[in-house]
Amino acid sequence: MLRWAIVLLVIAIILAIIGFGGIISAFAEIAQVLFWIFLVLFVLALIFGRRLT
Repeated sequence: MLRWAIVLLVIAIILAIIGFGGIISAFAEIAQVLFWIFLVLFVLALIFGRRLT
């Protein structure tokens, strides 16, 4: 689960760079939403991942 959280966070950051750079403005809103969702998932994976091991 931690691996997926990291992968998806990286994807969200890449989309944010593309969207915020003005290349494709529609990706900016999608990237913002994905960034926050996957940031929360990443933090949750860190918290619950440590408890399981």
